[in-house]
Amino acid sequence: MPLPEPSAGSTALVTGASSGIGLEIARGLAKRGHGLTLVARRRDRLEELAKEIATEHGVRTEVVAADLADPAGRDQLAEGVAANGLDVDILINNAGFGIYEPFATAGREREQQQLGVLVDAVVDLNSRYLPPMLERGRGAILNMSSTSAFQVLPGNGTYAAAKVYVLFHSEALSEETRDTGVTVTACCPGPVHTEFQEVGQPLLMDGMPKFVWIDAERCAEDAIKALEKGKMTVIPGPRRVRAFFAPNRMAPPRLKLAISRRMLKGELERGKQAAG
Repeated sequence: MPLPEPSAGSTALVTGASSGIGLEIARGLAKRGHGLTLVARRRDRLEELAKEIATEHGVRTEVVAADLADPAGRDQLAEGVAANGLDVDILINNAGFGIYEPFATAGREREQQQLGVLVDAVVDLNSRYLPPMLERGRGAILNMSSTSAFQVLPGNGTYAAAKVYVLFHSEALSEETRDTGVTVTACCPGPVHTEFQEVGQPLLMDGMPKFVWIDAERCAEDAIKALEKGKMTVIPGPRRVRAFFAPNRMAPPRLKLAISRRMLKGELERGKQAAG
């Protein structure tokens, strides 16, 4: 199986591990016997979860608190992993947040922070940990993209563009690492019941059919199974979810844009209100 076997000298590094999909992926890997390095900004929350997971599954669990939007924070993360003397055999790039209003009113600092987490951190951590994986001839990387990557989203444009980058970056790496013992998978969830929805308050989700929503545990389990199979891309959830979102990658751009504008009407109105 492409997912490396657990070992005492290796770890599965999971970013955005304090809640939601990241937490459930961490639990799923621990259930399979993998030691963990949990990464997020909230150290107190991480330490609580690390103790809980270690007690339940009997695996080594480390924590590193870091702000991945900041290059210094990513250096801090790498130093923390190195200090523990562990090889990163599994890398889960899950950390993220979204801005749901027009670019012109969102603010330069927020937009740059969003890109720092969604794109810069993914490229940074992949560039740090992929080469050693290739040298060892084993490893698995999961990069969290989104079904948002399948079409332009006015009112959520930078987020969608960032997820396109992650999707294409991951699929390219998957091909580059073919037959090396290392696999790279892009995970593209649709709506998932997590804190992400509460923090970003994406109004477009109000119009999503109930049947396309899944819980974080299902999303995480499908993502891990995709890693185990060495898949290039996965849309988590039952077949009906894949049937709903997958055609968006091939639909005509004008059609997708017209639908997106209707779906993101609330986000676009936010921009008008913010502008005055």
